[in-house]
Amino acid sequence: MKTLSINIGEKTYSSPSTALKKFTAIKNLKFKVAKDQFCCLIGPSGCGKTTLLNIISGLDCSAKGYIKYDNNASIEDLRISYMFQTPRLLPWLNVLENVEIVLDKQQKEKGRAIEILSIMGLKDFLDFYPNKLSGGMQRRVALARSFSIKPDLFILDEPFVSLDEPAAKLLRKMLLNLWSKEPTTVIFVTHNLTEAFELGDKIVFLSKSPAKVIKEIDIKIKRPRGINNPEVDNLRKKFLSENQLLLEGKIK
Repeated sequence: MKTLSINIGEKTYSSPSTALKKFTAIKNLKFKVAKDQFCCLIGPSGCGKTTLLNIISGLDCSAKGYIKYDNNASIEDLRISYMFQTPRLLPWLNVLENVEIVLDKQQKEKGRAIEILSIMGLKDFLDFYPNKLSGGMQRRVALARSFSIKPDLFILDEPFVSLDEPAAKLLRKMLLNLWSKEPTTVIFVTHNLTEAFELGDKIVFLSKSPAKVIKEIDIKIKRPRGINNPEVDNLRKKFLSENQLLLEGKIK
């Protein structure tokens, strides 16, 4: 997969009150993500980010438009992993089982689950059930499970939302560690501009609904680049000073 090309002409929903009224969530939205690029998506609440992720992942096939790959692979031919806003762990399975459930026989026999959980610092918690884990540890298991299949495309929908900053900082570091060891194409939704500048190679800004791309920027600062990195801080401040109207939703 050399390039992921997203071109959504329109995505509408029928109103619950009457079939005659429709709500347009996305219209004329286009952007590209290069192979193994870490792309962050930012947009106002309710603009259609999750809808867009569902279209890209193949969960929603009703939109007008296309998701195209350079090698002409269909969505079904790609290993796509999706990490949601909540961990979605199965409560009747322990940590190890929650990861192994997504693996094939060969990956299980090679110990892929233990390998990835060890990287996530969870080797001593393999027999623990989700209700015995903190919120941050549950997100670690969810991240391990999502990444364990070695996806061609890794989609994350605000995966660290509601975590306190120390826990979120640790998860961001772990995500980048996994991604640097096993590069893959990432689409990461966030409301946190600082998080986007820390993580992304590319940031795509979406308008309020109906969503479309209103700005794209490339981040070429070398990693590691934490939020206290002067280059990151200066770039973020420069962006804020030059794009205040955009961030206030006054640019369409």
